[in-house]
Amino acid sequence: MAYVYMLTNDKGNVLYTGATYNLKERLYLHKGGFVPGFTKKYNIHKLVYFEEYADMAAARERERQLKGKSRAKKEALLRSANPTLCDLSSKIS
Repeated sequence: MAYVYMLTNDKGNVLYTGATYNLKERLYLHKGGFVPGFTKKYNIHKLVYFEEYADMAAARERERQLKGKSRAKKEALLRSANPTLCDLSSKIS
């Protein structure tokens, strides 16, 4: 199983899109500040969106699609799936 996910900070003003095989572990790394770079710098740790895929190739393709969308289109997707932008981390088993 592979995942595409979107994270934000507490203010919801910064978005990060990524892909991984192990979403639970990846969230642990982001939340703990163990991932250097963009997510650590902007304190991006709140899972607001994710999709499951059978393989990483499909997940990477979807990641590229999402990254190519405008901010307005990403926000529309988020609002349709998670209107309150609540943290979905607890839904990951």
